[in-house]
Amino acid sequence: MSHLRSSTPRISGEILTLTLVACAAAAWWLTSMLSADMTSDMSSDMSGEMGDTKTVMALGPFLVAWTLMMAAMMLPAVTPVVRLYQRAAAAGKVAPTGWFVTAYLIVWALTGLPAYLLWRELAMPLQDGEGWARRLAGATLVFAGAYQLTPLKRACLRHCRSPMSYFMRLRGSLERPGGAFRAGLLHAGYCCGCCVALMLVLVATAAMNPWWAVLIAVGVFVERNLRWGATFATWLGVALLGLGTAVVLSPTLLSDLI
Repeated sequence: MSHLRSSTPRISGEILTLTLVACAAAAWWLTSMLSADMTSDMSSDMSGEMGDTKTVMALGPFLVAWTLMMAAMMLPAVTPVVRLYQRAAAAGKVAPTGWFVTAYLIVWALTGLPAYLLWRELAMPLQDGEGWARRLAGATLVFAGAYQLTPLKRACLRHCRSPMSYFMRLRGSLERPGGAFRAGLLHAGYCCGCCVALMLVLVATAAMNPWWAVLIAVGVFVERNLRWGATFATWLGVALLGLGTAVVLSPTLLSDLI
């Protein structure tokens, strides 16, 4: 019986991992479809007869696309954290995993609000090749690189890389659904604090280019889950600083990047 009890969380964990991978794959596919639609819509707006009435995607569809992209990018990186929580849930020590994961999705969706404001201002000017917009995108890359080197980034990354201590501090409240939901919100906050610079990079590409999303997803996974992730985060910041500076000095370079 003890053998069965110890093996059950492992089987459940494998099922959870497969589910998260399937969700991430579906999110990637939907994101690529939405990205193609966004590019097509903007191109038709630019080439239409009413060229002075260009529009960009409305907030609602953007939030759907953004949340899907966040799920596609972040689910692989947060799978170890979710599996850790799920093991405790399978043993009956904490509330069901759905409460924790739902909080994550809500936070990811909310980050789309400021992202939309920036994307709305940059999308058309970047498509039109306006120099000021490209320089602003370059400055965004510089800011993202500088943020990677800050104490706040390092503190958030430590929480993301070592979730056990976080769960231990909150273990008294995780048995209740409300406590599990709150824990998900707080940990998702650390997740955003860790990845906000890379989210800015995504917005700076203006069209939510899926290839940028793939690169960022790899970066997020490496930062959080590999032994040398913290060092990688530092070098990624240096690379973004250099890339952003190059774009500011030579705005046409951005055309090759997006």
